[in-house]
Amino acid sequence: MRKPLGIAYIIYYICGLIMRNQIITLFGCLILTYGLSSCGEFYKLEKSTNWDELYEAANRYYDKKEYNKAIILYDRVLPVIRGSGKAELAEFNYAYSHFRTKRYIESAGYFKTFHDTYNRSPLAEEALFMHAYALYLDSPDFNLDQRSSKDAVNAIQLFMNKFPESDSYERALSMVDDLQERFEEKAFEESKMYYKLTDGLFPGEFYRACIINFQNFAKSYPDSKYNEELAYKLVEVSSAYAERSVFDKKEERLKQSITFAENFFKKYPDSNYGKKVQNMIARTETELDSHYKVKEDYEKRSAEARKRMQEEEERNREAAEMLRNAEN
Repeated sequence: MRKPLGIAYIIYYICGLIMRNQIITLFGCLILTYGLSSCGEFYKLEKSTNWDELYEAANRYYDKKEYNKAIILYDRVLPVIRGSGKAELAEFNYAYSHFRTKRYIESAGYFKTFHDTYNRSPLAEEALFMHAYALYLDSPDFNLDQRSSKDAVNAIQLFMNKFPESDSYERALSMVDDLQERFEEKAFEESKMYYKLTDGLFPGEFYRACIINFQNFAKSYPDSKYNEELAYKLVEVSSAYAERSVFDKKEERLKQSITFAENFFKKYPDSNYGKKVQNMIARTETELDSHYKVKEDYEKRSAEARKRMQEEEERNREAAEMLRNAEN
């Protein structure tokens, strides 16, 4: 059984709690007082027209990484100091403040403006790189619209062309490679979409779209890991398209499908798709032989029909001639 605590210990314990409470309260008050004084200081700066004070305060907030406050003060002071010796650093920090707060599109514009305005500055190279880097960070995933990614590629290439000896050149090159992979993924997703549409009730135009799309993909991305798969699907869709074609177009399209298959084996002789492609070639060649027979029969029948028509026309002329002679 626990012994009851002595009265002296209880008093000591309560006094300790009170003291700790007072210390905590005092500490909280100090923090609150500091916060309020800071807010009051910033509020006064917002209303100030002392441009030197604003300039120094904006730089001070920037150095303290309080970028939102820095932006507010730079917004006030920049129109006044623009063109002076102080403007260069202020505009550079202003661009970086937007970048640090992940306002990438805005920061990209400010970095580009800085570079164009201060192109002889030692900061110009960094500004042009940051212009490209901000656009790169803003570029979306491959499954979204890639127009902004193309703007990023153009900006990176501008930097690489202007500063080929830059320490950031290799980094810029890796950014381009990453964006090119996104373009490739986006293009491949579009190719797969066209391929899926051939399963519909009216696949004709989608077969044609696949044939064009797959060939364009191979031209745009000759080293892509997806080229073998799309080359196989090119044989597949071209064969299906040829088999469903009207008579006048069928021979040409069957031959084209066989050509695609032959090109596939030249490029991928050991492909896992090889057996399937070989089967498609055999089926397409059989279809082409059948087409030749139908064509030969059609041409034979057409020739016979033309001959009969000519004979009929000849008999009609002879009959007309005999009639005219009889009347005379």
